[in-house]
This record gives sequence, C-alpha cells and structure tokens, in this order.
Amino acid sequence: MPELVFFSGTMDCGKSTLALQIGHNRSARGLQGVIFTRDDRAGEGKLSSRLGLVTEAVEASEGMDLYAHLVDQLSQGGRVDYVIVDEAQFLAPEQIDQLARVVDDLGLDVFAFGITTDFRTRLFPGSQRLIELADRIEALQVEALCWCGARATHNARTVGGEMVVEGEQVVVGDVSSPAAETGYEVLCRRHHRRRMTSGSVRAGALSPDVLPVASS
Repeated sequence: MPELVFFSGTMDCGKSTLALQIGHNRSARGLQGVIFTRDDRAGEGKLSSRLGLVTEAVEASEGMDLYAHLVDQLSQGGRVDYVIVDEAQFLAPEQIDQLARVVDDLGLDVFAFGITTDFRTRLFPGSQRLIELADRIEALQVEALCWCGARATHNARTVGGEMVVEGEQVVVGDVSSPAAETGYEVLCRRHHRRRMTSGSVRAGALSPDVLPVASS
C-alpha cells in the first residue's frame, strides 16, 4: 500500500542525505520520481546535503498545487513512481493535504523530510499537518549532537553569533554560516533554554572579565 511517510529530526541529522539515498536506490531499480523542495540552502530548485551531494528538484513555491503538478505531468505521458519532498516544514498545510491526496488518489508513495519545530520550539505548520496526516512518522537514527556532547533536540537561530528567540519563522540560513550572518545551531534542551550556544560558551571562556587570582 502506498504511504505518506514523514522523516523528522533536527537540523544536521542527515534528512537530505537520506532523501537523496532513497531517490538513488529507486532510480537504480528503474523507477522515476519527482523531487520537491522549498528554500534549500543550495538555491531554488535544488536538493542538497551537507555532505556535498546535490540534485535538481522542483521548487514547491508558495501557492503551488503539488497534486495538480503531478496530475499534469502524468496526463502528458510522464511517468511518476514516487515522490520525495525535502524541507517539508516550509510547505503550507494545504500543500500537505495535497501530498496526502497524491497517496490516496494516485497511489504513489510520498517521502517527506523536515524538522518539526522552529528556533522558538514551536511546530512549523507544515510539520504539524504531516504529524496529523502521515501514515508513518520516522525519527532519523543519526543523532545530531549539542556542543556539550548530549543529543541535540532543538534548533537555535543565531544572529551575529548570539542566539535569538524572536523573529520571522522562516529565515534561510545554515549551521555552517559565518558568525556575522544568520545561522543555526542544534542544541540540547538544557542549553537551548539557557541560550548557550557554542559561540557564547567559547566567548565566555575567553572573556577577560574573570576574578583575579592572587599568587602566593
């Protein structure tokens, strides 16, 4: 039976790499798929992983009807055996409904990949709808780690190296962005609550504002 499967995890846990691997495995068996993505770090119409792998994709722009896109491709003689959706958290809830319809009405497997919560620890609307509709939810087995070594469970946004908890929900950045730019970092819950990023800890360790030590 075809399924809508949601692969979820924090940033830096291999979601895009797994999406590319699923596509590769099916392509090697002669199957043809459609890959959708939204706001990928590599640019419009790209699916990329931090390992340096990249492939062409269809940009699922705001307001795009994903179901209609696939029906149009099929009606023109195109072949579609499965669908991959990366950065699914950025999709609108109605686009997730369209993906469920792809499974139910077109009989295609849909593999969606995305993070569940934003830098404020709130659910993305697209991820929330996936949790509500998915036939299966899979947590990625590759654990991202906080700077302290604990399992990372939260996504933090940094601006100029400082963690922020207010602002637009969607601002494209990366975990490898320079400190002067908008970037992201994965943290354990304790350090997310305390707003302690690797940069702030490093700055604190190097701070000259420490108590003097008297020599004996």
